[in-house]
Amino acid sequence: MTPALELGARTWRDLVDRELTIVVPVGAVEQHGPHLPVDTDGTIAGDVALRAVSAAAETIDVLLAPTIAYGASGEHEGFPGTISIGADILEKVIVEYGRSACRWAARIVFVNGHGGNAYALAAAVRLLRYEGRDAAWWPCAFPGADAHAGHTETSLLMSIAPDDVRTDLVEVGAVEPVSELMDALRAGGVAAISPNGVLGDPTAADAAHGATLLRRHATALAAALTTWAVRDDGRLT
Repeated sequence: MTPALELGARTWRDLVDRELTIVVPVGAVEQHGPHLPVDTDGTIAGDVALRAVSAAAETIDVLLAPTIAYGASGEHEGFPGTISIGADILEKVIVEYGRSACRWAARIVFVNGHGGNAYALAAAVRLLRYEGRDAAWWPCAFPGADAHAGHTETSLLMSIAPDDVRTDLVEVGAVEPVSELMDALRAGGVAAISPNGVLGDPTAADAAHGATLLRRHATALAAALTTWAVRDDGRLT
């Protein structure tokens, strides 16, 4: 990524008279088992967004905004390191962010790295669109992914930031389908169903698999940025 594609490196005069699309990664600060850092979700969303912006910049005028680091992570508050601002506050943050950015940007898309943010993001984008702003959201959802800090996320981090993965501490967590764990999860959070905070099995994770997932997902996002088709629920397709 060159500074020319980063919103944070621009001055206001760099942004005058442009039909800009702004891409905003949204993460979370929450436990990711004993082997992954608490900023994992923002790291993944930021990497996907960076790759997509770099590719889409060949076709459209697009900039990558700094990551919104905090999200709605109440289900992980049974573990130290988790900092949740809650869904209501996150929704308000996204609404005000979109209102402000759309005073000078033509379009804005929020790239979500944490499933717990989804409801707030969708609600905020619906309001922004109702108000006449061209906003959208995009999920970092990978086909066949396990739920949390398992094979998928560990593979992704091994590809993005291998030094941040504590491979000597990798261990299996709760491997039952999330649908079977949902009642206990809602009642007591992740700590009630997985003492180590892992939902899945990261022991066979590998960087090559993570790189493939990142490349495919970023390619899909870059294409979506270029065509800009938004569903009724605000999701960019």
